[in-house]
This record gives sequence, C-alpha cells and structure tokens, in this order.
Amino acid sequence: MNAALFEPRPLYGIGTVARLTGLKPDTLRVWERRYGLGASHKSATGRRQYTQSDLEHLQLIASLVCDGARIGEIAKSERKTLEMLLKQRGVRGRGADAAVKPRAVFVGVALCDWLDKHQGCVSNVNAHLARTELSELSEDAFDALEENDVLVVECGSLGSAQVAKIRQFQQAGVASRVIVAYRFGNDHWIEELEKAEIAVMEFPPDSGKLAFEIARGVAESSVHAGETNLGELMPAKARQFKASELAAAANLKSALDCECPKHISDLITALANFEEYSSSCSVDNWKDAAVHSCIYAYTGQARHLMEKALQAVLEDRGAEFQAELNRQALAAGGLRDVG
Repeated sequence: MNAALFEPRPLYGIGTVARLTGLKPDTLRVWERRYGLGASHKSATGRRQYTQSDLEHLQLIASLVCDGARIGEIAKSERKTLEMLLKQRGVRGRGADAAVKPRAVFVGVALCDWLDKHQGCVSNVNAHLARTELSELSEDAFDALEENDVLVVECGSLGSAQVAKIRQFQQAGVASRVIVAYRFGNDHWIEELEKAEIAVMEFPPDSGKLAFEIARGVAESSVHAGETNLGELMPAKARQFKASELAAAANLKSALDCECPKHISDLITALANFEEYSSSCSVDNWKDAAVHSCIYAYTGQARHLMEKALQAVLEDRGAEFQAELNRQALAAGGLRDVG
C-alpha cells in the first residue's frame, strides 16, 4: 500500500514554525529555496504546511546555526547527525523543553473525519491519519512510518475477522499499544480484545479517555526501551520560584489579612517535593509506568498552576516581597557569621 495514504498531523503554518524555531519567515523561505528545507505539504490554496518532523528538523538546524554552524554545511544532514552535532557542542536544541510527542497512527474513514473536527486530540501527538477501512490495510502499509507508540483503529462492528486483523497488527509490533474504537460489538469480542491488553472504547471516542490511552502507549514504549525513571519519560515544567522565594512569600500577608501567601507557598513546596519523588519511582511493568506517569504529569501541572496563583498574589507587592527576601538573606548571612 502506498505510504502517501498516511496524512501527517498536526500541520503548522509558517508563522507558527517561525515562532517555534526562532527564525524569521523570510529565512525559512530562503532556506527552502536554497537548501530544500521546506514544508512537506501545501494546502489547496498553496500555503506551506509543516509536519511535526519538519518542525523538529528545523529546530535542530536553527540551534546549530545559532551556535555558529554554517547552514550550507548542515542543511543536507540527517536528523541523527544533527542531534550528534548538538550533543558534541553541548548545545540544548530549540524546543528541547517541550514534551516528547507521542507517535500515533489513526485508521478509519469516520475516525479521521472525527479528528478533523477535534484537532485538539492530535495537537500534542505526532500523528498520521489513514482514511481507509481496517480490512483494506496490510501490515506492510506501516513500513514507511517510524516506530509508533499507539495505533488507533476505528471498527464499525467487532467480529472474528476484525479481531483477528487487530491482533495481527498487535503481534506484528505495528505499535506499542493498540486502541479500538467500535460502533457495534458484543461482550465476547470486547473481552477478547481486553484479554490481549488492547484498549476498547465506543465510537466516537471520549477525548479525555483517548488522550489517557495514548499516554499509556507512550509509557509502554518507554518501559520497553528500558526507561523506568519517569522524570525522563515526561520532562518537567521549569520551577518558577526558588525555595528561598517561597519562604519569603510565606511570611507575607495579603491586603485582606488572610494566610493566602503562606498556604499557597506551602502547597507549592509540597507539590514540588512530591513531583520530585514521583519522578524517581521505579516501575516493574508498563501499567505501573502509565499510572505513575499520569501522577507525575498531574502533580507538575498542579504545581505550575499554584505558582501562577502565587505570582498573582505577589503581582502588586514586589517591593514588600523583595524586602522580605533581603531580610532573610541578611539573617542567613548573620547565622553563617556566627557559625
């Protein structure tokens, strides 16, 4: 089957790519004209549409150019070569702080049409859409794609033929995790799929459940690769406050004479400690990894949101906050002098 069947998602416009690479749109156009570093697709109106792979490739090149590399010398280099050059130079690539994009394939005409109307479901996924029926797809159709974390299959009705085909893809290692969205099916065939550790949900899928199952697929891929440190599985959000700043904020009182700064600071400290703890949890199997990766991600998000709340509390109290920081620094210095 022709690999062109698979449509990449998401697709980025040149303005988004310029922002995420730090390059000007004019620079992107020149690089496309001179070195072939352009968008893989164009819309019906001729607008450039960059795939996730296009974006990541340009981010690597932009990082090397920013570090002094000559664009003409690296423009034709493959991704692995660019990554090796970045590592040798000790340069952190642009976009390196972003979470690793799960790789997913979605199969089914109705499923792909549904995704067209629910773009948020693939906004954080390096996805390929196959607008074809399950029965028309063979194993070798996936050969042109990179290794996938998740295969999501739409199935109008579940029967012996459909289940056998899905199991065939699973056993062939098309993806680390297989998810089936069905319209009609009896308990027997649903149980058969679940026994094979294939996720099953009704079509159209619930967006939240689909996102969760995709996250589990990523966790399984990471565990198979031997990664059991969840801090590596899901990169953390940067801390917005140092421990000393949280301590200073905890000593402030709001204009309403309540304990908001203290309570929020205590919450952030507790969440940060638990976040660090959960990132180092060892896991024995992919199910544990999936659960713990969710705990780690949700804790980091909660900490990030509470830091936003603390920033709002401190917004109009910069002078008072700085004075408290200075007071604590002097106190700490005095204690060191006495020692």
